[in-house]
Amino acid sequence: MKLPFISSVDLVVGVDIGSHAVKVCQLKKGDKAYSVVSVGSTLLPEGAVDDGTLNEPEIVGAAIAELFKNLKIKKKKVGFSISGYSVIVKKVNLAVMNEEQMEEHILAEAEQYIPFDIQDVYLDFQDLKTGSGENERTDVMLVAAKKDIVDDYLDMLDSIGLQATIVDVDGFALENTYEYNMPKTDNVALVDIGASKMNINIISGGMSMVARDIVVGSRQLTERIMNHFDIEYEEAEAIKLGNQPAGDRQEELEDIFSTVCTQWVLEVKKAIDLYHNNYPDAPLVKLVLSGGGAKVAGLTDYLTQETGLSVELFNPFANMISNDKKIDPDYLKTIGPEMAIASGIAIRPSIV
Repeated sequence: MKLPFISSVDLVVGVDIGSHAVKVCQLKKGDKAYSVVSVGSTLLPEGAVDDGTLNEPEIVGAAIAELFKNLKIKKKKVGFSISGYSVIVKKVNLAVMNEEQMEEHILAEAEQYIPFDIQDVYLDFQDLKTGSGENERTDVMLVAAKKDIVDDYLDMLDSIGLQATIVDVDGFALENTYEYNMPKTDNVALVDIGASKMNINIISGGMSMVARDIVVGSRQLTERIMNHFDIEYEEAEAIKLGNQPAGDRQEELEDIFSTVCTQWVLEVKKAIDLYHNNYPDAPLVKLVLSGGGAKVAGLTDYLTQETGLSVELFNPFANMISNDKKIDPDYLKTIGPEMAIASGIAIRPSIV
């Protein structure tokens, strides 16, 4: 959701907890731009987080605490985001009404929109203001998150002395940081590929039109390379990212890439087709790729070929200021795509 650009605000530290790694981003708000204060990531053990569920909260908490210590982050107010099966994002069309009436209506009728028991979820909504007049209708973005999942994150962060004042959704965090960098937003598909999930958020006219999470990710590719060539994780990752030449494995590697990446592309095309079917007069102009999986060698070209859209790799820090003596600019550019969600949380003001 688009944020007002306000100076002199207390920003949260953005914490993006994925199944593969924790990413942390601390920004400072200046008069004209954000500056990058701290940024970093640390790997998590296999299975510590799975599809947004904290299986090993103590291990994840210890990793975050160590990352904050290493980055010398003193702030205690943080934000985090959720995705996966525990959160439902749905657009519904309702009669135009004031906010109080809309809240009453949604609470009364939520179970027809949300496949969870209403007592088991935290519920929020935003009127997208697509209608006008008493007899018009408007689109409303409805978000429901399972209380037990959210509470596990809150408890884990509290156990290491951090106060979560923002709970975001991955797709909206991605939208926030993109719209800061591109305030005159075209109709775009934002695609973030993590280790175990893909987030797609299609924006038109500054509003989210299609938002979905898909349980596919770059770990699939690494594991397929490991198993096929019987090699260790580190070597498979290096080959996947193009940092190590494939040599005589190239032809087999291309077959693996084709099989796995075709599945990713099919999911992206489904979302794009859904958007174009519903909004035929507002065609997409480009696809913006982020997440650790965005750096898979050849993926941008493959997506361009399959979708017919211009595809660009997203750097959320492109229009931010940083101190080259404290943060290596090459490192900042390299880590940028996988910091998209963390930076999108970090530009949000603390609400407590």
